[in-house]
This record gives sequence, C-alpha cells and structure tokens, in this order.
Amino acid sequence: MAKVYVVGARGRMGQLVCATVEATEGLELAGGYDVDNIDELDEVAPAVDLVIDFSQPAALPHVIAYVERTGAALVSGTTGLQDADLARLRELGSSTRVVWASNYSLGVAVLRKVAAEAARALEAWDVEIVETHHNQKADAPSGTAVALLKAVDPQGAYDVVHGREGIVGARPSREIGMHALRGGTVAGTHEVHFFGTDEELCLTHRAASRQIFVAGAVACAQRLLAAKTGFHTFDELMLG
Repeated sequence: MAKVYVVGARGRMGQLVCATVEATEGLELAGGYDVDNIDELDEVAPAVDLVIDFSQPAALPHVIAYVERTGAALVSGTTGLQDADLARLRELGSSTRVVWASNYSLGVAVLRKVAAEAARALEAWDVEIVETHHNQKADAPSGTAVALLKAVDPQGAYDVVHGREGIVGARPSREIGMHALRGGTVAGTHEVHFFGTDEELCLTHRAASRQIFVAGAVACAQRLLAAKTGFHTFDELMLG
C-alpha cells in the first residue's frame, strides 16, 4: 500500500484528488497540506511514498524540500511555474521519480500529439490557440495552452501575440495568436486552429469536469511508482 500526501488538499482539485486516492486500490491517503501547514513538509512531515501536488507555485520550495529529504515520488500538476521552477523539478529527477504536467487528461495528451503532427503537415498555415476556463482561474494563458504552443512551435520560431487590439494590420505569417477566455464554470476547453486558403482545421478538447484531470493524475501516479528514477512526462508514462 503506497502512502500519499496531497498538497493543495483543500482546493477544488485537491479535494477531488484526496477522494480519488482514498477510492483507489493500492493507495492510502496519509494526509493533506495547504497554506496553514505547508511548512511542516520542510522538516516535520513523516516520509510517505508519493506526493501529489495541485497547489500554487509558492508551495513548490516546501514540496521540493520534502521530496529531497524523504525521496518520495512526486506528481506535480501546479501551473503558473517559471522556467527556473521547472528546472528545479527536472533536477529533482536525478534522485527520485518526478512527473510534471500542466494537464493530466489523456485526451489532451493525444491533442498535443495530433497538433504537433498537423503543424508539421500544414507548415504554411496560420495557427491560433484559444483556451477557455472558469472565472476563478488565476493564470493565463493556461499551462495546457502553453504546452500546445510548444507542440506546434517546438523551436520557438514564431512570434506569440496574446490577443490583439487596435489597428494591427495584416497578420504576419510567422505569428501565433494566444487567446484566453474566462467565464462561468467551464472546466477547460482548448482549441488549436489551423487556417489555410479557403479551409480551416480546428482541433478541440473539452473537459466536462475536473475529474478527468484527477483520474489521469492518479493513474499516472501509479505508473510513476513503478518507474525508474528520473524526470518523466505524462505522455511517456501514459502513451508509451
């Protein structure tokens, strides 16, 4: 039985993660951490097998300190991280098992692969990325939208425009538009538009609830526990 801590346990995602861990055979919820007790991870919290973190970037130093101290495996779904934060997670993979993803939906993982393939096949087409989320989401664009951008432009060869305003003139060919919509209770919709002459291809993923991300994260956690030491990707663990 693998013991699990959930960081961000009182958040909407965290509550679902806790419930799913408790209902999953082979996993045992050992505790939850949030802003009021996150400091305990630094030196006090006992060792467990796995940490699942769906909190805020501010919690990352505490999570890393805990993982370094105990060697626990780490599943991180925190978005809004900076390049330096991601570098620290990759470095952490030198001593334990780590996976980070901005989105733990299997459908989104397939969307990234299909979008990358479409971008290669439709190299001369215009690309726009649109993401829609609930009105409480803190970061924009979403981590998933950023991952989709990297999928269609892995070398960073295009200029990225976050929305447009005013007299912007004709659209340059080496440009990708990123658009963030916020409203209501939308769990998450991501669209990658490819515009050619007289035709358009739109790849879309819609999440009906947050549970799909939780189910993916917990399934990924089970595979991570059986993986070798290293920094892993969701696609690697789930798609092979």
